[in-house]
Formats: sequence, C-alpha cells, structure tokens
Amino acid sequence: MARMDIRRLDLGHFVRPAAEAGTEHPRVEPVLAYLVRHEEGLLLFDTGVGEGDPDAEAHYRPHRKSLVAALAAEGVALGDIDLVVNCHLHFDHCGGNPLLAGRPVLVQRTELATARAGDYTIDALVDFPGARYEELDGEAEVWPGIHVVPTPGHTAGHQSLVVSGDGGTVVLAGQAYDFASQYASDEMARGTGSGGPWPPWLERIAEFRPRRVLFAHDRSVWEGDPPAPR
Repeated sequence: MARMDIRRLDLGHFVRPAAEAGTEHPRVEPVLAYLVRHEEGLLLFDTGVGEGDPDAEAHYRPHRKSLVAALAAEGVALGDIDLVVNCHLHFDHCGGNPLLAGRPVLVQRTELATARAGDYTIDALVDFPGARYEELDGEAEVWPGIHVVPTPGHTAGHQSLVVSGDGGTVVLAGQAYDFASQYASDEMARGTGSGGPWPPWLERIAEFRPRRVLFAHDRSVWEGDPPAPR
C-alpha cells in the first residue's frame, strides 16, 4: 500500500444558532480541513470559510483562519496543491477554492448543479475565474488508495474521502455527520443490527474497515477496533 500522511488544518470557527443546533444555546463549531500527502501529490479536502454574504456573516459570525498560513505551517504553499476535494459546496467548506484557481476540484455532479441553481451557497465561491471542476457520478478512485464515496444526507451531493495506506484506512467524513458520537452510534447500530435507521452508505464505508474517521466540524475522532494480531 502507498505511504500517506494526513494533517488536520484549523481554519477557524463559526457560531451555529440555537434554532439550528437544536439546543437552548448557540454552539461554536470548528472549521476543519485536511491535507493529504500522497505519492501522487498533495490533496486538500475542504478549504475553509468563504466571504461575501453579509447575511451569512450576521447569522453564523464566522472567525476565519488563513488557509495560506495553515498550509505554510505544514511546509506547503498554495501552488503545491495538486487536487481539491470538497465534501460539499456550502460556504464553510469551499471558501478557499478561489485561491486555488486552476486546480481540479472534484465534486459530485448533483452537488455542483444544486450550487449553481442559486440560494445554496455564496455564488462567487462556485464559479470564480479559473474554476476547474471534475464532476463525479458516484464513487471514484482518484489516486491509488484514495476513494471519493458519496455520503448523501447533509446535502444530496455530499461526499467523503477514504484514504487507505500502509497505516490503515482513514475516512475524511466532512459533514456526513456533525459529531463523531453520532457516527459512533450509527456504526454500532449497523454492526449489531440493532436500532437504526442508519444511512445506506454506511455499509460501503464499513467495507473499507476504517481505523479512524475524521470530521469537518468536530475535533473528536472515531476510532475503530485495532487490527487482529496475526
């Protein structure tokens, strides 16, 4: 298997209003992206919080951290990125895409069509000068050991990234779940055949036997059972 390295990038936070959080109080959520070093190059999964919508600013009160600075801390410049994958095209996941003009951006065809239909995200973050999309219809192995897997729910075109290397398999789940604990609950239900319902795509994720699952708005990490001794 290929040797790979995954680094989490802290790109800020926003405040989810109580009405959306389903609680009595607003909830502060991190904005996390992931840098994947692979023998084929450097892949960036999500790019941070975009600007340009006063209503979104007032509603979510985002605090941004520089994508340039976060990459620099890993010894990487914008020009070093070879491939971008967005879990979906809401403004808190594709905000740095215009900084990466000319790089291929992998997105599900239905997600891009929805974003272009309007009233979905910040339009300038979708069709910007130099935008270069590679549209997918379902699952794809984009580099050896790196699979894009559709994980619809939060949006119809949501996708996750499965990274399989010599250290095991890691799933970058984006906002397929808001919290690691929600994923853990559904995965336990799936594994035991009890409870539910869980998303149908969870069966496909389980086939990869992930060692860890990482999220876009939760610093907690789901960890699977360690490999059985040989």
